[in-house]
Amino acid sequence: MPVPYPGLDSKEAARRLAADGPNLLPEASRRGWMSLLAGIVCEPMFALLVCAALLYLAMGELHEGLLLAGMVALTVVFTIYQQDRTEHALRALHRLRPQYATVIRDGNRMTIPSAQLVQGDVIELAEGNLVPADALLLQANGLMVDESLLTGESLPVAKSAADSQAGVGQPPSPAMVYCGSYQVQGHGLATVVATGARTEVGKLGNIARLVAPPPSPLRRESGRLARRLMVVGLAASVILPAIMLWRGSGWMEAVLAGLALSMSVIPEEFAVILTVYPAIGAWRLAQAKVLTRRLAAIETLGAMSVLCTDKTGTLTENRMAVRQVWLPGAAATPPDAAHDTTHAHLLALAVLASREQSHDPLEQAFATAAAGSPASGLAPVHEYGIRPDRPVLVRLWRGAGTAGATVAAKGAPETIFALCRLEGAALSNAMAAVDAMAGQGLRVLAIAQAQWNGPEWPEQPSAFPFTLAGLAGLADPLRAGIPADIAACQAAGVRVIMITGDYPATARAICSQAGIADGEVLLGAEIAEMDDARLATALQHASTCARVRPEQKLRIVQALQRAGHVVGMTGDGINDVPALKAADAGVAMGLRGTDAARDAAALTLLDDRFSSIVDAIRAGRTIYANMRKAMTFVLAMHVPIAGLALLPPLLGWPALLLPMHIAFLELIIDPACSLAFEREPAQRGAMQAPPRGRDARLFGHKEIVIALLQGGAALALLAAGYAVAIHWLPELQARSAGFAALVVAALALLAANRQSAGPVTGPAAVADGAANPLFKIIAGVALAALVAMIYAPFAAGLFKLAPLPPAPLAAALVAGLAAWPCARLAIRSAGTARVKA
Repeated sequence: MPVPYPGLDSKEAARRLAADGPNLLPEASRRGWMSLLAGIVCEPMFALLVCAALLYLAMGELHEGLLLAGMVALTVVFTIYQQDRTEHALRALHRLRPQYATVIRDGNRMTIPSAQLVQGDVIELAEGNLVPADALLLQANGLMVDESLLTGESLPVAKSAADSQAGVGQPPSPAMVYCGSYQVQGHGLATVVATGARTEVGKLGNIARLVAPPPSPLRRESGRLARRLMVVGLAASVILPAIMLWRGSGWMEAVLAGLALSMSVIPEEFAVILTVYPAIGAWRLAQAKVLTRRLAAIETLGAMSVLCTDKTGTLTENRMAVRQVWLPGAAATPPDAAHDTTHAHLLALAVLASREQSHDPLEQAFATAAAGSPASGLAPVHEYGIRPDRPVLVRLWRGAGTAGATVAAKGAPETIFALCRLEGAALSNAMAAVDAMAGQGLRVLAIAQAQWNGPEWPEQPSAFPFTLAGLAGLADPLRAGIPADIAACQAAGVRVIMITGDYPATARAICSQAGIADGEVLLGAEIAEMDDARLATALQHASTCARVRPEQKLRIVQALQRAGHVVGMTGDGINDVPALKAADAGVAMGLRGTDAARDAAALTLLDDRFSSIVDAIRAGRTIYANMRKAMTFVLAMHVPIAGLALLPPLLGWPALLLPMHIAFLELIIDPACSLAFEREPAQRGAMQAPPRGRDARLFGHKEIVIALLQGGAALALLAAGYAVAIHWLPELQARSAGFAALVVAALALLAANRQSAGPVTGPAAVADGAANPLFKIIAGVALAALVAMIYAPFAAGLFKLAPLPPAPLAAALVAGLAAWPCARLAIRSAGTARVKA
């Protein structure tokens, strides 16, 4: 079809792009290493390490001060690495979110990234998409635009074409569409007048960059716990030196003990876990074709208990083909437009009731089946678009030199039959044909025609004298693997409800093929008559919602949420936006979805496959479980460290932990919690367990108790072992034995918190492979460093340790390893208690 405007030529567009820059809105600048370093300097742990190093230097302990300064440097390097890794993942996610625009260049339509638009480009506007730049309307057909981003006005604004450049102006201008607004209805053509930072929304970019998003509930929860522990640690670090000074200890010894205690209590790794895991997890999901637009959705995926899914393109291939046609008074048969003139006429009407150059697979199927049969010489002159209360598209066509118009309509059979005023036997026969086609799983559309010779178009299409031309049944086969994916959801305790605008018999047949539970079919008309309480009750037994209007999806989501469910919802159109926003995990289609749907949803399927949702649920559960494991390990490990920093001074024993020892332990804990746990694969049975409760906390009271039990058991073992060591060994050797036991206990707790079941093998594993070699690397490096610290004379002198004979060394290793069965017992006891509950 010829284009109405030639647009720019490619060379001129390239010249303007080079001169004006890409059509990109202002973004927050990337944090450089100086900015990252400034953030680290403000951390309490960094300040404590620096104070300890300065204190050693003030005491004249040059080697100890330099050693601690070196550990400070290592901590800084590792922290910058993990923060940069997180930002790299977030930038990679941003690069996966390009917007596209349909533009006319060199006289041809083409689709290009919106970033390549330039001033003067002619762009096509389609319903449900984001306006890519400020543009002056050249044509507008029923165009309604949501400009609330700029004006705050919640109602869509009607737009009309401009007669001249006089339409250019600040919002609201009826002849302008503005970057960032959504096309709610209609279509049109416009010429770009401003791009990037020069658009109206771009001028607000600098203001937007100054507004930081609020912290997530999970971050607030863990922040409260970390602050409480910090207050406890700081209070204890003041009280302990006071007690030691009162007992006659030296002030330097008392201050070092206080610093060691402060460092041992502050769980600064919590912030690392909450930052790294969602970001890297989202990046891994993106590799599996699931784009996470809001990181908080990672917390929700594992708790999803109901998934509301549409049919076309999600359960099916979105590859429509006309399989049967029915004409009044005849039986349904396969289409044969090439040899049957009645079939050709019916399919030609279906094409006339479709938009030109349509991307809708349904309308493309009619164009393919018609095989060039539509009459030539006709031009569209008017259109009545699809509305929620009128699921029919009506288009008027007129030939050159003719006064009358041909009216073609296609849509839901019930609505078309009403427009055709069918009654009695004619209505019964048509409904029987619809039922027969729908029972085979076909999507059934009715097609009608009329002639209009009036001077003006009526306000409503019901004024046309329609006659029924026939029915068309279209097939859209299930995607491969859908029954297995549905079964995987159901095994994981995720109930699947199909929501569709299709005829009930069609929906029931597709559900049967997909393996969705054989529940009741709830109709949109029934939903309209129900109050919220009745709807919630009806949804308990429904597996399919048919003939559902888009606005009713929102009621379905809210009713399920009121019943205590965590709801996932798929959608692709602008009418799905309210439901996608309201759902706990809105899932938009990346290939066929509109910009509005993708922006409203928390997740976007880059391949539109249902199996990607299953992968996302599995990944969400794994990420959540790994975060919980890491936080449990961190808190459990801080218990023996804090206890061994506190007990010896209080009991009059020689100090076991000095600041340099705790800094070394942090070099074990930090990589373990921020690198190793994050790469843990999904556990066996992860998709056979029911979803966690809606109000379940990532790190609630039960997890705190488990961590305290693990850490308390380790502390009891280590304290008892150190008491024996100081009785039988010199001070430095006793410290070596106690410190060796503590390092081994840290590795034992690390191993105990890794897996409560065997890892999943094969492609279902979230991490790269079922095995996680980072744990072995961390353990190997830690043990090698421990041996060097004890047996290398220079290192032993720096760390105030001494070589151990074989027997005390073996006893220390046994005491440390004994923490593993104690930790496993605590974890299994908690699991048993959870099952009984």
